[in-house]
Amino acid sequence: MTFRAVRADKTDAGQTVGFVDMDDAELMDGDVTIRVTHSTVNYKDGLTLSGKSAVIRRFPMVLGIDLAGVVETSRRPDFAPGDEVILNGHGLSETHFGGYAEKARVNGDWLIKLPAGLTRAEAMAIGTAGYTAMLALMAIERQGLTPSSGPALVTGAAGGVGSTAISLLADKGWKVIASTGRASESEYLKGLGAAEIIERATLSAPGKPLGKEQWAAAVDSVGSTTLANVLAQTRYGGAVAACGLAGGMDLPTTVAPFILRGVTLVGIDSVHCPTPRRLEAWRRLAAELDRAKLAAMTETIPFDAVFDAGARILKGETRGRLVVTIP
Repeated sequence: MTFRAVRADKTDAGQTVGFVDMDDAELMDGDVTIRVTHSTVNYKDGLTLSGKSAVIRRFPMVLGIDLAGVVETSRRPDFAPGDEVILNGHGLSETHFGGYAEKARVNGDWLIKLPAGLTRAEAMAIGTAGYTAMLALMAIERQGLTPSSGPALVTGAAGGVGSTAISLLADKGWKVIASTGRASESEYLKGLGAAEIIERATLSAPGKPLGKEQWAAAVDSVGSTTLANVLAQTRYGGAVAACGLAGGMDLPTTVAPFILRGVTLVGIDSVHCPTPRRLEAWRRLAAELDRAKLAAMTETIPFDAVFDAGARILKGETRGRLVVTIP
């Protein structure tokens, strides 16, 4: 039997990306085969769907960095047919076939059983973006920071990471400052828990090595000059979790925030995060994330709409999370 997938191929003329029919013999090696029911559209997915991305490391490649589904066959004692599972990271859509397919075969070490209390659709509404936001919160907490330390800033606030981070931080009692370039999203961000909205432009222009101390913690998905300004305005002893590069990979900063204010810059890796920390993040998401807020930040689209969604996310025309239903 064949199944449908979104695949990137490479020729001398460049990359081509489109829907194709595949069969089981074309699946990659793995000890668990999954019937995929849901995936997501993240910023990285938008890049790969464009057909111009350097993210993909081998061709052909089935795209989609997240998946949720039901185990069809397993050669492992810890997974059985019928088990509901989720998978994000571990090279999906880069080195291993991803979630934009009706079927996937993967290494069972990468899988997590669907956490109690979550549906597959909700797990993908969280997806890599929400999971990254929780890793960022956990990193901030490991620095000993609490809501009493001061406000928390979230950049790229209307995006998937930003939306989830606002909800998680606000529900923990943090005063959340949301940075966005879309004033029209102010009410949406306040509904998630943001207490204050600041214009993205105040952080995106080159600034001073040190600025006025504004926030004790920050979750940044933008990078580049924005991250430099976030660091420069972080309070003494504060921490910034860096988890994205929507604004660029460079970091035009100085050592001043680190040696004069003791600021900590923590990198967040969602792809190869160790299993114990990954499990803790998903356990906490299932227990702590407000379902009503999750629903408010989620748009559900059919499989055929992934290309349009990928283009929209690259243009900054989406907000929150995009869940893909896969027939």
